Amino acid sequence: MRFAYHMALAGLALGPAASGFSAELTPLVNQLRSVGPMASGNREAMQAWQQLSNADAEQLPEILSGIDGAGPLSANWLAAAVEAVAAREMAKGGALPAKELEAFVLDTSHAPRARRLAFEWLTRVDPSTPDRLIPDMLDDPSVEFRRDAVTRQLDTAKLEEEGQQNAEAIRSYRRALDAARDVDQIKLIEGRLTALGETVDLPKHFGFIMEWKLIGPFDHTGSINFDKAFPPESEIDFAATYEGKDGAEISWNDHQTEDQYGTVNLNTAIAKHNGAIAYAVADFDSPADQPVELRLGCINANKIWLNGQLVHQREAYHAGSEIDQYMATGAMHQGKNRILLKICQNEQKEDWAQDWQFQLRVCDATGTAILSTDRPPTPAKAISPQPAAASAEDSN
Repeated sequence: MRFAYHMALAGLALGPAASGFSAELTPLVNQLRSVGPMASGNREAMQAWQQLSNADAEQLPEILSGIDGAGPLSANWLAAAVEAVAAREMAKGGALPAKELEAFVLDTSHAPRARRLAFEWLTRVDPSTPDRLIPDMLDDPSVEFRRDAVTRQLDTAKLEEEGQQNAEAIRSYRRALDAARDVDQIKLIEGRLTALGETVDLPKHFGFIMEWKLIGPFDHTGSINFDKAFPPESEIDFAATYEGKDGAEISWNDHQTEDQYGTVNLNTAIAKHNGAIAYAVADFDSPADQPVELRLGCINANKIWLNGQLVHQREAYHAGSEIDQYMATGAMHQGKNRILLKICQNEQKEDWAQDWQFQLRVCDATGTAILSTDRPPTPAKAISPQPAAASAEDSN
């Protein structure tokens, strides 16, 4: 082996031992995995990277494995080492370990970034790789591979549709929809399916929560109460009444949105207010103990609690809103879990600053919807295609 490994890296402060590496690579990979924020460990990492970059091409899968579970900075260092080793081997006319790289790509236990890097180098030495591998990746845990596979499935559906094979096209679009996690692809598929006379349940596909209990407005004059804990932050009593903004008595009310993207418009669900705060509660029956992502789209300042634990907060107003704008992670236990939102509207007067609304969905890390076991049927008006005037019910 021409890789000149220096067993002793003077002064290296190794991080937690990485498993599954050869003895000669372990300290180098561990050094790169120990890089911290604010350039912590960068000098030692540079030493380790220089040595790791001299590894043999056969050791590429081993270096790629170092990316598994690594933080973003460490992953950057390790990816750069992979690039250096592979580029050097290609430049001198050598060969990359294609069989081992393909096995790495297909092993879904590895980090998506590492698998993608292996895929890109494998494609350089074997241009048939995308055609051989991508079509079978519709259910891949890597969002990037899944997107590529959906694109190919859409190409197939389009050809079938152009050939007036509508039944086949519908099956292909349905298969693509089941796999799609990116909003642009989902919207495209919805459009093609509805054009072919099909219906699409977007709220269920995304996992938007459609039914909430709402209370408000609490006072937020001067935008000073973002951190003030109003009663819903200490107790959830749906029978209670409280003093709200301007001394009004307020209580909890049931609300079901009919928006196909799960948007709850508080200006219509409660009433239009400025300098106001609303709370929203949803009880979610999880089929199992599991990690979840709570993905919020909200143009107002907001907070999210899961089972009483604050998992997200953002004090910003009218800075834009989109699906999955904020992603909070947490853990649900089997059975009933409680999601609490705080949505704060300020007192800006401009027309574009009047939205007071939110949408929230529950999903896993790939964006796959997680549905409450007692999820009610989607409101008919939220099913695509929508009646001409129905889609605006929960919108401004």
